[in-house]
Amino acid sequence: MSLGSRLRERRDQFGKSQLEAARALGISNVQLSRYESDDRKPEPEILSRFAEYYKTTTDYLLGRTDDPTMDARASSAFEAFIRNPEHGMFFKDYLDAPEARKEEMLRFWEFLREKERGRRPSDRQGET
Repeated sequence: MSLGSRLRERRDQFGKSQLEAARALGISNVQLSRYESDDRKPEPEILSRFAEYYKTTTDYLLGRTDDPTMDARASSAFEAFIRNPEHGMFFKDYLDAPEARKEEMLRFWEFLREKERGRRPSDRQGET
């Protein structure tokens, strides 16, 4: 299934029109239509907005997984990451947070992890 098909499928599952979804995402209806028809590919920032809006992962939208829910492996990897004393201070409240907050923090961590993919060790953080 293509990226456009997955975007259209998630929008339909949420019962949103193209116009409603486009407004919520901060893009034009024409732009959303082009993404859904695979005429254009969204920039990474827009792709992240789609994942957040449709409560899924960028991996699902890109076809890397067929599971539209948050990946349990990502959750356990995230918990291992935050238990590391060097990382844990930033996410110290995660383990005791309500589920909605945990999902938000997990999406943020996945965004950071995706952004760091392909970065060479010699690159300074924030530069690609």
